Amino acid sequence: MKGRDRQPRPSTDVSSSSDAQREGLVVSHLGKGLAVESSDGRILLCHTRRRLGDVAVGDRVMWVPCEGEQGRVEAVLPRRSVLIRPGYAGKLRYVAANLDRVFVVIAPAPLPDWLLVDQYLAVCEHRGIAAGIVFNKIDRVEDEALAMDELADYVHIGYSAHPVSARSGRGIAEFRQSLQGHCSMLSGQSGVGKSSLTNALLPDKDLRTGEISERSGLGRHTTTAATLYHLPQGGDLIDSPGVAVFGLAEIQGPDLAWGYREFQSRIPQCRFNDCRHVNDKGCAVREAMEAGDIAKDRYLRYLKLLEKLAMPEAAWE
Repeated sequence: MKGRDRQPRPSTDVSSSSDAQREGLVVSHLGKGLAVESSDGRILLCHTRRRLGDVAVGDRVMWVPCEGEQGRVEAVLPRRSVLIRPGYAGKLRYVAANLDRVFVVIAPAPLPDWLLVDQYLAVCEHRGIAAGIVFNKIDRVEDEALAMDELADYVHIGYSAHPVSARSGRGIAEFRQSLQGHCSMLSGQSGVGKSSLTNALLPDKDLRTGEISERSGLGRHTTTAATLYHLPQGGDLIDSPGVAVFGLAEIQGPDLAWGYREFQSRIPQCRFNDCRHVNDKGCAVREAMEAGDIAKDRYLRYLKLLEKLAMPEAAWE
């Protein structure tokens, strides 16, 4: 996937009017406000108009200055991607916007939850966000070849795999290089070392967090949920420590099937347009699995996720 598209910025010459809108980047949520980075690198606290709805970290926005060196967000610019998750009372919550890549982090312990890995990848396919897998704590495995062999099915269908160790530093430089020019996020189950990996990629993370909090006028340790950091060698990393799982929000059965990229070329070959790829007659996906062209384990996990959706039949029409 190409790196972040650099669109021409609107003029930021505000000498004629303090109400002139200017472009900014949402780098964090601060209490009920937003930390917005202006085009010249300044960070300020902004509030939003209620009509705007949810604003996500990674959003590009238009804002105007207010009294007290603060600002007000007037508009959210079009997003190229957005990642959401289920919230309370059936509501959807924004995780991040304008992501280019999501990397699913696994480790030897806890044992990889491959169903969760497939869920992440299916969501990214649905959202048009590139994805890869990071095997952290690779220095702790007894048989590295065997560990990497577990990823063979994913590499075969085009997902990148990165063996790294946040503790020893192995593979960090190469992984950091793959992040250049992109806006990325790490995801994965608890205990796989996402925080350690983030700290290895961002040696000045704590200083940056303090800068965001202090320069926005709210003091230290006020950032919550996601925060966007600029990587030293270029690119951005959205750290979302409070989001271990983003679910199958807004995904229905047909979307889930297309979320398995090895299914995509077979789906048009199915006999029926509403094929669910379970026990349907003439299902090209199941036939490919039986022939060994689709990994059986991935197919069985698709069936589990499909069951998890608990989708009514009407949703297939």
